[in-house]
Amino acid sequence: MLTTRFVDGAPNWIDLGTPEIDGAAAFYGGLFGWRFQSAGPDAGGYGFFQLDGRTVAGGVGTTPEQGPPAWTVYFRSDDAQATAKTAEQAHGGVLVQPTDVMDKGRMALLSDQAGVPFGIWQPALRKGVDLAGVPGSLCWVELYTADIAAAAAFYYKVLGLETSGLPFPGGTYTCVNPPQGDEESMFGGMVPLAEDPAEAQAGAYWLPYFEVEDPDAVVEKAQQTGGRVRMPATTLEGVGRMAKLADPYGARFAVIRSDPQQS
Repeated sequence: MLTTRFVDGAPNWIDLGTPEIDGAAAFYGGLFGWRFQSAGPDAGGYGFFQLDGRTVAGGVGTTPEQGPPAWTVYFRSDDAQATAKTAEQAHGGVLVQPTDVMDKGRMALLSDQAGVPFGIWQPALRKGVDLAGVPGSLCWVELYTADIAAAAAFYYKVLGLETSGLPFPGGTYTCVNPPQGDEESMFGGMVPLAEDPAEAQAGAYWLPYFEVEDPDAVVEKAQQTGGRVRMPATTLEGVGRMAKLADPYGARFAVIRSDPQQS
């Protein structure tokens, strides 16, 4: 699971692009207890989702020309410029060139070999989110892709990410960890689109998981406040109880109460 002991290649930031930042703030506030705090007049409407005063994500209002509403996962890099160049060499793309974010760090938006967007955060004063792996915060990320081997090769070249197979009933799950990591440092997985008809229809993307204490209550609250259930609360032995949701504007995410052995 994720922690705030950030290392190169591991997720260290996440943000939401949405057409209605106030509505999104109300929705996620009801689910997770977050409050939205503006980053100030010079931030272009960008702000921070906070839990008890600690930042768990970013958010900004977007237009249709900037793409559909979505969560973007950012991975730590000590050189955003070099990472962007490597992504291009690996048949990915640079959606937003590396840019300084005041004195907080340097960011870029990239796409992988299948066109899946993801972010890079090169930290300066802002190392990343303040909370991870605890209720109300990011705890896991999952890439849905048509070609696991091609995705694994891309992210290994660009971020040094390593993959390993974890057997489970009915197949093998591809786990992801940062360079030279171990089982304790695993932060996500890769899943073939063909194994999930709902995901195959929606297309390849990075899915963020947020830790919660009661997934069933979160699902009920999401439905009451305009969200959509993409997968009802389900228990996977040795993993936890999880559900896949979409917010009122279409941004996809998942929630999980992790098995104590996995947290």
